[in-house]
Amino acid sequence: MIGGPPVGNPGAKFSPVSSRMSFASIETQIHTLSNNSNAQLTQTYQSLIASFTNKSQSKSKKSVRIMAIMEDSASISSPISSPNLYGAVVLGGTFDRLHDGHRLFLKAAAEIASDRIVIGVCDGPMLTNKQYSDLIEPIEKRMQNVEDYIKSIKPELIVQVEPITDPYGPSIIDEKLDCIVVSKETLPGGLSVNKKRAERGLSQLKIEVVDLLWEESSGDKLSSTALRRLEAEKIKKI
Repeated sequence: MIGGPPVGNPGAKFSPVSSRMSFASIETQIHTLSNNSNAQLTQTYQSLIASFTNKSQSKSKKSVRIMAIMEDSASISSPISSPNLYGAVVLGGTFDRLHDGHRLFLKAAAEIASDRIVIGVCDGPMLTNKQYSDLIEPIEKRMQNVEDYIKSIKPELIVQVEPITDPYGPSIIDEKLDCIVVSKETLPGGLSVNKKRAERGLSQLKIEVVDLLWEESSGDKLSSTALRRLEAEKIKKI
């Protein structure tokens, strides 16, 4: 649902902000900073904004785009916020072979929702390019597993689980959403959702970022793809 390439580097070094910076450089730095501390974000944003203001007093297409990116980035929160902070929260994923990484992601979203949680589960064309896609569990099973888990940890929540066949699903349609939960890998998708909502005249969502869960033994991200690969290897041996 909320897709996109990995962005940023928590330990990255940033070039000094200069009035000579190009629009592209400013845009790149803002995206890169999305994975860093709020203090660093605030300090650098102030410098970027000052540089940008001096650079261009006109409302060109580029200037509007840069300011929109700054506003989007200012809505990002990491680590996750306080419990029950938002009325309605949305998130999405494939949720194949529900594992601890999925549970961490779902639990974080459920904890900050006070009333309703909306979950899009990828189906159809959203699965086409996934590795071992033929081994992905049926949509009905994945949706039921997600719903059962949310109800097991926070039964008072209204749980809406639905299949999605595009990267946005209900996130750009539901007028009453307050927040979208993403991982650091899918943060660009969260920003894209807010751009789509703005185009439709809908309110901007607060973006909450959840850190990924890693395997202690291998140092790799917990992955449904890895689980499907293991199953494929077992099938070959039969």
